[in-house]
Parts: sequence; structure tokens; C-alpha cells
Amino acid sequence: GWTGGAYGVGARIKLKYTRAIIDAINSGALDQVETITDAEFGFEIPTSCPGVPAELLLPKNTWADKAGYDQVKAKLVQLFQENFKQFEASVNAEIVEAGPTVSDRVA
Repeated sequence: GWTGGAYGVGARIKLKYTRAIIDAINSGALDQVETITDAEFGFEIPTSCPGVPAELLLPKNTWADKAGYDQVKAKLVQLFQENFKQFEASVNAEIVEAGPTVSDRVA
């Protein structure tokens, strides 16, 4: 993964942190941790993970330019929505509704 800013500003997440996240998933260590719900994508984000700095778990916290993060995230939501239009007719409404939405609040 990438963190801290867009390409040219941010950096790859250290492999040891990626491994720690995978280990925590596989061991069940994340099953009982507190989470927040991403406002646009709707997935649950753990607020802690053994062996991983907490700020890495919430991408916006790693960006110096918070407004820039919000802009990039909004663009990602838009691109996802535009791309998914080609599949909407062939999937049920529950799948369509599970996609990202535009929000006034960005996690």
C-alpha cells in the first residue's frame, strides 16, 4: 500500500507493517478491536493493530495535506462509481447499494 500522500509525496507502507496487518487478520487479533466506519466506502477500519502505528490505519492521518487527501478520496469514489456503471445492470440492487457514496464527512 501507499501512505502519506499521493505518488511523489507519499511512500510505500513498510513491509513489516503489511505483514503485521496480515498476521493480525489471520490470527483473529482484529476481531475485538475498536473500528470506525469509512464514510464513503462503508468498510470498517480498525483503530489499532498489533505492531502497526495507529496513524497508518487511518490514511488521512498520514497525509500532511488533509484537504488534498479529501480531494483524492473524492476522486477515487467518483472513478469507482463511473467504472461500476458498466456492471449495474447485471448485479442485484444490494451490490449496487454497497458501493461508495459521496459524503460531506471523510474518514
